[in-house]
This record gives sequence, C-alpha cells and structure tokens, in this order.
Amino acid sequence: MKKNLILAAVAVFAFAMAASAQEASFAGSWTLDVAKSKIAGPPIESQTLVITQTATEIKVEQTTKRGAPPAGAPQGPPPGGGGGGRGGMMGGGDGTTTYSLDGKAVKSQMQTPRGSMDVLTTAKLDGSKIEITRVISTPMGEISTTEKWTLGTDGTLTIESQRPNRDGGTDTTTRVFTKK
Repeated sequence: MKKNLILAAVAVFAFAMAASAQEASFAGSWTLDVAKSKIAGPPIESQTLVITQTATEIKVEQTTKRGAPPAGAPQGPPPGGGGGGRGGMMGGGDGTTTYSLDGKAVKSQMQTPRGSMDVLTTAKLDGSKIEITRVISTPMGEISTTEKWTLGTDGTLTIESQRPNRDGGTDTTTRVFTKK
C-alpha cells in the first residue's frame, strides 16, 4: 500500500513537471490596449497581432493604425534607415514576420528607402517568454534592437521593445495586448 502511494505521488509529480515544462502558446488574435501601453515614437491608435505558433516557429501578422505625430516631432525615419514600414528597425511596420524559436541566428534582408540592409535575427522561446534580438547592418554601422514578449497570468501579452533613438540613447516601448 505504501509503495503504491509513493508511486502515485511520483507519477503526479512527474506529470506536473512535464506540464510546467511545456512552452506557452502565444497563438491567437491580440488587440493593443493603448491605455496600458507606453509607446515611444509616433502614436498608435490601434494595433492587432494575429499569431500562429508551432513547436519551432512563430508567425506574426501585424496591422497598425498610427495617429499623427505630436507638433514639433521629428519627421521621417531615424538615422540608419528603417522605422516605419515592414522591416523597419523594430520590425514594427505592418506585414507578416516568421521567427525561428530555436535561438539560432537567421540572416535576412530588409528593404528601406536607403536600399537593402542585412538583418540577423535571433528568437528564443523560454516558457512563457520570447526574446527577439535583431542586428541590422546599416551604412552607418550596426544597430541592435530587442523585444521581450511575456504572457501574463492575467491573459495579456506584453512586448517590451528597445531601440536606438536619434539622440544616441535608447527608446523603450511597452505594448500590452489582450486576446480577442
């Protein structure tokens, strides 16, 4: 009897460990909660992410409606190109992006008004978090950006992005999404 009880406890513990070791699913349609978000750069009126996920990759379809920039704000892309359209410095424009989740660097090219630039992207899934790093080779040198995605226990998706700004510092944007 005691032996069966111990075996049952071990089985329950093993099941719990296996369940907690599974990677979280980011899949679904997500809507930006503008009030809970902190946006650096041009204001965003609305944004939707449609995410599909497999064991090895995540695909993100992004649609954004931007507001007018504040009076006196700089116009145009930041130094080094990119910024607005698909393949912008943060990958922040509309379109579809697929990330390999194995942590290996993937080389691609992005088209900007200043020509084609090499991009080295690394994405790593770790439980309920994804970290994405991009290194963009520009005529003015390399630019590094990061995104940290976190699934909250409250059902939200938070994406914290860091990128260089025009002043030589770093802009941080926090976008909070709710699932549709």
